[in-house]
Amino acid sequence: MERNKSKYDVLIVGAGLYGALSAWKANREGKKCLVIDRRPQPGGNLYCDNIEGINVHTYGPHIFHTSNKKVWDFVNSLVPFNNFINCPLANYKGELYNLPFNMNTFHQMWGVTTPAQAEAIIREQKREVQGEPSNLEEQAVSLVGRDIYEKLVKEYTQKQWGRECRNLPAFIIKRLPVRYVYNNNYFNDTYQGVPIGGYNKLIEALLEGIEVLTGADFFEDREYWESLADNIVFTGRIDEFYGFRFGKLDYRTVSLKTEVLEQPNFQGNAVVNYTSKDEPFTRIIEHKHFEMFGDAVYARPKTVISKEYPCEWSEGKEPFYPVNDQKNTRIYQQYKELADKETNVAFGGRLAEYKYYDMAPIVEKVLDLK
Repeated sequence: MERNKSKYDVLIVGAGLYGALSAWKANREGKKCLVIDRRPQPGGNLYCDNIEGINVHTYGPHIFHTSNKKVWDFVNSLVPFNNFINCPLANYKGELYNLPFNMNTFHQMWGVTTPAQAEAIIREQKREVQGEPSNLEEQAVSLVGRDIYEKLVKEYTQKQWGRECRNLPAFIIKRLPVRYVYNNNYFNDTYQGVPIGGYNKLIEALLEGIEVLTGADFFEDREYWESLADNIVFTGRIDEFYGFRFGKLDYRTVSLKTEVLEQPNFQGNAVVNYTSKDEPFTRIIEHKHFEMFGDAVYARPKTVISKEYPCEWSEGKEPFYPVNDQKNTRIYQQYKELADKETNVAFGGRLAEYKYYDMAPIVEKVLDLK
């Protein structure tokens, strides 16, 4: 591209879901857009590789879920979604438990068969926490009791965050789902599924007819990119946008080790969490189960699995999860004060807003689908 030859109404930095939705919206409003992304392909963390005819969630599993019919109808107008239901399992030293915590879990843990029996055990175990929980351990015990905390929460969470549960804030686990019914559906939302053909289909539909440049780093030639458009939608790291003037924000990240197995069905489920510290990974994802059901699983002789290893983030790794402790919240607020004063730059998404986002709220926010 020759310098300053093209002029755009909007430059969108980042071709993940937030950026792609912003481009779709601007394009529908008659604006000329350019989308750039430093990765070699669009899609952000939704990107899927196709391995052995299986759509592999390269950056970890994504399940779309919402109770907003407008959001569900919108994404299905772009690509049809299947009816995948997220029912993960937990493996603790070979013992299997259903997630989220429900009557199946309580039966597996204690042999109880009625809600009253389960409630009595949890009520008794919760008594050890007096007053308002001051850390994640106390919060978890106050919700599900000591037994479930020790087997299914403690070591898994410490692997995930690289910190003792007593040193993590209580709010991280405030919404731990607990149900006194036999229901293994992880989400409570009305609608749930995965795009048929993978998430690349969704991103391609959003970016259809829009100019996209991959392998393009905004910060390597910032002056040039900024000169191309009147307005910018920025979805990258907000601290990087401001030159880290208040310091770098912390993240947790994951490393996924993917392998092809010479068998059609490895674990019989899309996601199995490994909650013991005996395994260094937190979960194993078997990707074909997101889109292949019943006999279709065996139609392909091979399967693809990914083991997910959490680790501290450092430059050169992908930032996944914001660390919303007091220090990072304070730093982010300083950046947000600068962002709020911008007149031609809009910040949005997981990195720019330094918050964890599910997919449906991003669709609702960008398109204002109330």
